[in-house]
Amino acid sequence: MILSRTLLRRHSVLPGFDLALGFALLYTSLIVLIPLSAAFLKTFTLTWQQFLDATTTPRVMASYRLTFGASALAALLNAFFGLIVAWVLVRYRFPAKRLIDALVDLPFALPTAVAGIALTAIYAQNGLIGQWLPFKVSYTPLGVWVALVFIGLPFVVRTLQPVLEDINREFEEAAATLGASRWQTFTKVIFPILMPALLTGFALAFARALGEYGSVIFIAGNMPMISEITPLLIITKLEQYDYAGATAIAVVMLVAAFVLLLVINLLQAWARKRQGGL
Repeated sequence: MILSRTLLRRHSVLPGFDLALGFALLYTSLIVLIPLSAAFLKTFTLTWQQFLDATTTPRVMASYRLTFGASALAALLNAFFGLIVAWVLVRYRFPAKRLIDALVDLPFALPTAVAGIALTAIYAQNGLIGQWLPFKVSYTPLGVWVALVFIGLPFVVRTLQPVLEDINREFEEAAATLGASRWQTFTKVIFPILMPALLTGFALAFARALGEYGSVIFIAGNMPMISEITPLLIITKLEQYDYAGATAIAVVMLVAAFVLLLVINLLQAWARKRQGGL
């Protein structure tokens, strides 16, 4: 047994732990840690009062409310309908199944600028859908939300699909044998299994929405205090050579996003623990 383990380690396809860990830390540092550290270091050149002045103006606060609010609402809607889409794709057979499955990945394939222009054209007041709506979508905060819903759906669907495929149908049969209704089977048996994956999909959709820029600026209208998102405000400050102000706003976004994602991860851990205890 000891000899076989030694041979397995000796002839492993992957490099040793030390080398693999070194490459992983180097890549993570170059791609993630160093750029984020640069943002914090640039922000530290500001005094506390300058930092507050740069990050708490009425225009900046309005962009926070729109960005975080629209991102959360879009992720919630995607969590609900993403579960339905994933369920249909896994549990049912129908002629257009492959087409719909491919269309789910359309937001991944489309360049963000193309997606923004297309959404603007469709939801404009003379657009294919916008002309029939009694309210205005393009160039409003509602347009921001529509764009974030569009780009976030694949994250939920693709996260839930493999989990749904791996669920043992015997659990459902056992619940039905014990007299559970379909709704009870879903809420008491299936949904607890799906909860960690659903929270993961929500977190991914929410994180993508927070940083989305290309598909939003075309349909938002970018009116200060109304439909201006925080990423656009950061770009505006960079164009004005206000690098410290831009990084200050970026740091606020980073810290807020990290806190929210930490809460979501804690909920995931709680859901997995609860699932294991059932």
